[in-house]
Amino acid sequence: MTPTRNRARQHLCRAVAACFSAAMLIAAPAPSHAGDIPTFAVDASWPKPLPNNWILGQVGGITVDAQGHIWVIHRPRSLTDDEKGAALNPPRSKCCVSAPPVLEFDADGNLLRSWGGPGEGYEWVGREHGIEVDEKGFVWVGGNADNDNAILKFTADGKFVMQIGQIAPSKGSGDTTQLGKPAETAVDKDANEIFVADGYGNRRVIVFDATSGAYKRHWGAYGKPPSDEKQPPYDPNGPAPQQFANPVHCVKLANDGLLYVCDRMNNRIQVFRKDGTFVKEWLYEKNTRGNGAVWDIAIWPDPKQTYLLSADGENNEIRVLKRDDGTVVGSFGRSGRNAGQFHWVHAMAVDAKGNVYTAEVDTGKRIQKFKLTSDALR
Repeated sequence: MTPTRNRARQHLCRAVAACFSAAMLIAAPAPSHAGDIPTFAVDASWPKPLPNNWILGQVGGITVDAQGHIWVIHRPRSLTDDEKGAALNPPRSKCCVSAPPVLEFDADGNLLRSWGGPGEGYEWVGREHGIEVDEKGFVWVGGNADNDNAILKFTADGKFVMQIGQIAPSKGSGDTTQLGKPAETAVDKDANEIFVADGYGNRRVIVFDATSGAYKRHWGAYGKPPSDEKQPPYDPNGPAPQQFANPVHCVKLANDGLLYVCDRMNNRIQVFRKDGTFVKEWLYEKNTRGNGAVWDIAIWPDPKQTYLLSADGENNEIRVLKRDDGTVVGSFGRSGRNAGQFHWVHAMAVDAKGNVYTAEVDTGKRIQKFKLTSDALR
């Protein structure tokens, strides 16, 4: 080969190599960067199988404690005969029996502790709904059956501490001693107060002292007094409802003192200061009817708490929202029964590493874990 042809061949090879390298750079996925929007992948192996032939019923709540442990409350009485066949007399099948109502898991899905149900000194709820573990390790639970008008406080090992309200008829949204099928709680460790999304019977947020149970204050939508007058059905083309709909389904407190409330059937999040002053509201999937589009909220664990995650049990997805203005910047999930899909995603929680845990009711009756796949924590 002549020198001229050899040089031409070398130039051609270098040109082809350069083009190939450029193509590889275009095809390669972009690296994650600090401040990325949270994205997730389901961990289909979580949790590990329960011991003792146990099975979960409808899952009424899920939360993460300061140690990164996942706490679940489920509804043993929601199990059908074919699900709890081993518990029947005589047994109809080899599997299964109900797990205790309250269960604690580690991040790997190992069951650490379980307890709950009727006991001495307190009234257990008729249908379990909502669970919170405060900074001191106390576990708060509630219920939303008829007359489930109380919240209960326990130690982490299930020792009864305090009851606020009674398992008795509700006295309405203006009463300061009784609740109305409370859905969820949030504890303000600095003020030692517990905020209650109250709930399936009442139309308010109510606040108590977290140690004594003494009443502090309450308010309804827009920070106004709540009313128990019958409300018209939700109309996506009508004016903004001036009262919360039933249920007031969640309450979450951010580090900057803003309180986020799920007005589920009205498809909106309302934001307040801790004293009940209304700040703003955001509407999502406004044409959603049925059971509504705003079921639960989790606050993102980066230092600025940049995002909110919002569970939508009617549309069966989780939206990623910018906390400053409520803009939707991402979502995951869809309706279905496979891993990573939902049927009535009812509650959710996020740990310090950005892993998301979800709970399903109705026929879902399961919990799932979604691992963070982006760099969204700095």
